[in-house]
Amino acid sequence: MNATTVTEGYVGKKGKTVERISWSSKTDYLLSVIGSAVGLGNVWRFPYLAYKNGGGVFLIPYILMLAVAGMPMFFLESALGQFASRGCINIWKAVPMLQGVGITMVIVVMFFNISYNCIIAYSLFYLFASFQSPLPWADCFSWWGADETCRRTPTDPLCNLTLESGNPENVNRTWLLSKNKTCSNRSEIHVLHQGPSEQYWDKVALQRSSSMEEMGTIVWHLALCLLLAWLVVVAALSKGIKSSGKVVYFSAIFPYVVLTILLIQGLTLQGASKGMEFYIGSQSDISKLADTEVWKDAATQIFYSLAVGWGCLLTFSSYNKFHNNCFRDTVVVCVVNCGTSVLAGFVIFSVLGHMAHVQDKLVSEVVQSGFSLAFIAYPEALAQLPWAPLWSTLFFLMLLTLGFDTQFAALEMIITTLVDQFPHLLQSKRLYLTAGLSLVFYFLGLVFVTKAGIYWINLIDYFCTGWILITIALLELIGLSWIYGVSRFIKDIEMMIGERNWLFWLWWRVCWGLITPCLLVAILTWSLATFSPPTYGSVEYPGWAIALGWCMIILCIVWIPIIALVRIAQAEGSTLYQKISAACSSAPDWGPYLEQHRGERYKTKLHSIEGPHQVQLLPRKEHTRKLLLNL
Repeated sequence: MNATTVTEGYVGKKGKTVERISWSSKTDYLLSVIGSAVGLGNVWRFPYLAYKNGGGVFLIPYILMLAVAGMPMFFLESALGQFASRGCINIWKAVPMLQGVGITMVIVVMFFNISYNCIIAYSLFYLFASFQSPLPWADCFSWWGADETCRRTPTDPLCNLTLESGNPENVNRTWLLSKNKTCSNRSEIHVLHQGPSEQYWDKVALQRSSSMEEMGTIVWHLALCLLLAWLVVVAALSKGIKSSGKVVYFSAIFPYVVLTILLIQGLTLQGASKGMEFYIGSQSDISKLADTEVWKDAATQIFYSLAVGWGCLLTFSSYNKFHNNCFRDTVVVCVVNCGTSVLAGFVIFSVLGHMAHVQDKLVSEVVQSGFSLAFIAYPEALAQLPWAPLWSTLFFLMLLTLGFDTQFAALEMIITTLVDQFPHLLQSKRLYLTAGLSLVFYFLGLVFVTKAGIYWINLIDYFCTGWILITIALLELIGLSWIYGVSRFIKDIEMMIGERNWLFWLWWRVCWGLITPCLLVAILTWSLATFSPPTYGSVEYPGWAIALGWCMIILCIVWIPIIALVRIAQAEGSTLYQKISAACSSAPDWGPYLEQHRGERYKTKLHSIEGPHQVQLLPRKEHTRKLLLNL
């Protein structure tokens, strides 16, 4: 089969044509990418950051960081994946010396796969618990083990006073007011208490131990929920993107239905306006723009929420039609992603405003982020609403769909990488590969559903999803802009989306070559300079856990220098400079993976080098090899 008739395959080493699937429609791709990019961070991190960093004014650095960091990286990865139609390791045939970056992506996503599905298991457990009335965390019920420290509202601190009789006694605030007395700070006694939702999270859902060193037994209801989560993932990916591309019609759209319903409900609650005011109203402080921490938070939120650096975007875009307009996709996905974050903020703060109103607190006293927001603060607020089980069910269904979309992308990235590495062996065994990987990840994930599991999840999230991703993105920019060549990369993109004028490319040249790399270096430097050991609530991690975290970082990134040294050692050349230069040069078979698109590239090259009459020589192997060396 020649290059003009192959439509969905490439010729393998054994001379057989290997089929490579592609998206059934553009909608499948867009929904899958939106689903993978829009995740839990949009719901449980962005609203908190907006409140913390000046309210509505936070949108200024947020949008600017989207323009100079988020969109350039998203466009770069989607264009690169679409052009090469390869997994995240083979894609580095563009710059062989950086092939270790692809291995780093795979290892990071493996850590992510194991831990992230455990968060989905938490959501499954809460979903099942939501089919009760009243909700179990609505009050301190003895049937699930609430103890004497469980209270819906905090108890006022007591005061240790020496009375006129000379006897010391603990008295409350009411007594002090009636006697017109005050209590010195040293005499205050704060009574330990937990709200019902917090105690339910710790004592029932997690059965949390007191520290990471107390591993405890497996929490079996979480282990079963984790098994169910992996079964869903296997079912959705049973036929690769052909099946997952259909699942996302529900899982990517449903969260927006729920967000809209919760927003309408939230805006009708008493105190909702107070929440809105704290989100984007009176807390808006233009002076916050002078704080470097605000800009760092905006950049990191944009960077992580768009899912760049993971390899998932490279994977999904590799299944695109060659002439798909990846620039338009970039604009659509980035706008939808950031719009979702803002929408989620309104949803969250409308309900938290009501919670503050009911408890007669400031909104700042109920605002939380991460696990505390998703499994303590927001469920507690929902428990106070009429038809609480309904709102709770919708909320946790939303968390599930957000989580599953991201999980589908993460596992698909690993599967695609392996299939592209061993196409003849694994192409026809995708289902077995998916099931096998899921089974291995499930057993590894059992550590994360022990009584100390939440500490392990928090540790991996802290060390494996921060500096490593920034390093990956920085090396992507250096490799494609400075080594491969930004002009050459632009020509590759134009082969897919058509030529654009110099003004269009000016912005992307400046971002890829200067602004975005400098910004990532600044973020990386600032993050390392302000490093502080991770904690979970008030629990500090032991020294060996911190050391283990740094070992995980080393395990992920050590492949970058190792592969670089191997490629240099294998390269031709009599001097070190020649070897490095050869290791940085694209591999002979670099280019569009699908043979008909290679033909387009060769045809363009032939017209410019040997003339139109040579096009008929395309099928000849030796001639094609020489042309590849000149590309």
